[in-house]
Amino acid sequence: MVWACVGIGSNIEPGQNVRRALAELRRRFGALTISTIYANPAVGFAGDDFLNLAVKFATALPVHELAAQLRAIEARHPARGGAAKFTARALDLDLLLYGDRVVDSPSLRVPRPEITRYAFVLRPLAEIAGDCLHPLLGVTLAELWVRFDRSQALLRPIVLPIE
Repeated sequence: MVWACVGIGSNIEPGQNVRRALAELRRRFGALTISTIYANPAVGFAGDDFLNLAVKFATALPVHELAAQLRAIEARHPARGGAAKFTARALDLDLLLYGDRVVDSPSLRVPRPEITRYAFVLRPLAEIAGDCLHPLLGVTLAELWVRFDRSQALLRPIVLPIE
């Protein structure tokens, strides 16, 4: 078994879609460690605020199979802009970390570069896996968050009943 960390984001009916995503991940993978849920403005386009969080769980699936299962869950919640990177999303599931493994293939990059770029990815990830080392940087996620430039980090913790 290896632990995996997944980022979850939604700005189309976000409360409902985050709850559905958590329920499906729990059904497929069992116990989840769940970060605080944060609301933050859309990045890269004008749109409704996103809800973002991260989850951590153990899995026996190979990394590419896990990524395929996450894409299958996403596909049941299509984006309003098609496959465009910066668009409204009913559900966005990103495999952020897969243990200490590094994957750089045409279809998958782990760790995700967004970890060090966006507060809405790093902050929830650091909450649930702060002691974990970033596989490329050799620094803990908690330390990355301490060093992060928060001047543009417009994150608001929210309470969303998830059970």
